[in-house]
Amino acid sequence: MTVNYQVFARKYRPQNFDSVVGQEHITRTLKNAIEQDRLAHAYLFVGPRGVGKTSTARILAKALNCVKGPIVTPCGECDACREIAQGISLDVLEIDGASNNGVEQVRELRENVRFAPARGKFKIYIIDEVHMLSSAAFNALLKTLEEPPTHVKFIFATTEPQKVLPTILSRCQRFDLRRIPAALIASHLQFIAREEKISLDDRAAHAVARGAEGGLRDAESMLDQLVAFCGDKIVEEDVLSIFGFTAGQTVSLLCEHILNGASSKALAVVHEQSEAGKDLSRLMTDLILHLRDLLILKADPEAIEEELGEDIAGSLKAQAGLISLDRLLELIEQFAAAESRMKWAPNKKLHFEVAVIKAIQTLSQATLTEIIDALAELRGGGAGSLPPQGGTKQASKPPASPPAPSPVSMVPAVSGVSVVRERPRAPVEAAALWPAVLEAVRERRPFILSWVESGVFLGVEGDSCLIGFPKSQGLALESLMRQGNRAFLEDLLSEISGRPLTIRCEIREDLAVASPSEKKDDLPLDPAEALKNDPLIRKALEIFKGEIQSA
Repeated sequence: MTVNYQVFARKYRPQNFDSVVGQEHITRTLKNAIEQDRLAHAYLFVGPRGVGKTSTARILAKALNCVKGPIVTPCGECDACREIAQGISLDVLEIDGASNNGVEQVRELRENVRFAPARGKFKIYIIDEVHMLSSAAFNALLKTLEEPPTHVKFIFATTEPQKVLPTILSRCQRFDLRRIPAALIASHLQFIAREEKISLDDRAAHAVARGAEGGLRDAESMLDQLVAFCGDKIVEEDVLSIFGFTAGQTVSLLCEHILNGASSKALAVVHEQSEAGKDLSRLMTDLILHLRDLLILKADPEAIEEELGEDIAGSLKAQAGLISLDRLLELIEQFAAAESRMKWAPNKKLHFEVAVIKAIQTLSQATLTEIIDALAELRGGGAGSLPPQGGTKQASKPPASPPAPSPVSMVPAVSGVSVVRERPRAPVEAAALWPAVLEAVRERRPFILSWVESGVFLGVEGDSCLIGFPKSQGLALESLMRQGNRAFLEDLLSEISGRPLTIRCEIREDLAVASPSEKKDDLPLDPAEALKNDPLIRKALEIFKGEIQSA
């Protein structure tokens, strides 16, 4: 039996700035401050548990009081370094804010700061969980914290900075330590395993890293527990069995069934995990994290590869193609709401199953944006089956040479969308361009006419047609800038003008909205009747089995 056994969290605690995992933004700043002799008198380290707040504070203390210091890399061999590492230094006092939170303790501290350090260059006070100090204790500390003796340094650490008085925060240099990415935690666990001659499976290391939720100390404690249970060989099944985690493949499979709309298969996975005694609340958390990884992958692929590793990120790419960004956000919100309900529900399985079915139903429903895009496709790709209004004759052939896209076009034409148009005999002049566009819009796509009429024709600059909108017509501008509507208008402008033109819209404060009497003559006599007679609207009503109802 080993009497002096040390747990991994203590044995592998970082002893210099370079060995701190995942906090390079903090260590680099502190090293630069030491090199440039720009040391503050008070520091505040903020972050969740187990990310290195107290360890960083001790390293900073060693860097300041090392016999060679202040130095970026403390030697770790002198008496000062060894005493600080063991927590027995007379010049580095570690105080627990939770148990020394009264005014009397702070007054005693104020009395002691006047005395010079016993051996080192500085007298350093490390106060952990400083937010636990009472308001009276904080106020008693204010004057000393603002103007301490030159030989005194304060280092505070807290997990809840919002509970620290603003007057204290303003007197400290604040450093926010981040949760450590799972890939870095897994790599550090493999380092410990090599040092301890332990065989640690890569999947097992990643499972522990994900379960630690960004806390390296938690991960090291979990590895210590695994070694006690498994010996010198650890595989993923051991991690799942001891801590009740769900295998990454299982979470990925559940997500795949949901994205594919396979209700029975998704519910079967939930039932299987429930029967196996898995914590369904934890499974829900893992599912949300998996969806979050898909979200980051779609938004910033490089960031997710850096966080999870290239292999895991590669396995997510196939699922990322099954769902849009908007749908993904909606699913995360739904499952997060279900997770909060499950915390207090006696039947967690019921809430999980309802959430899965609701998610699949959500994916099967068409959004307003998708309906609008479908209508645009009907006008474009499916226009061959829809005769234009007024019985105008269709152009049987496309132009011999399609117009080249203009470099000033802000939004490219939608792929696969072609506007059926009747080419005029001769190009119109600039003055007659906009009235001709309004007339064509009224005939071909009357439901966007009000948006177009909200704009004011400002002229043609180069290959761009300038349209101004009053500040109150921002919604009309946004609607016209949808890809389908913009492509339609740009094709219409090019057709009527006889040369390639793009549309450029802007909000103008000097423009006013036309009154109803000014626009009355330009509108159809009965807009509702015009919508009913539009072939695109009729086709949409057939597809969605709808009807137009008067208000």
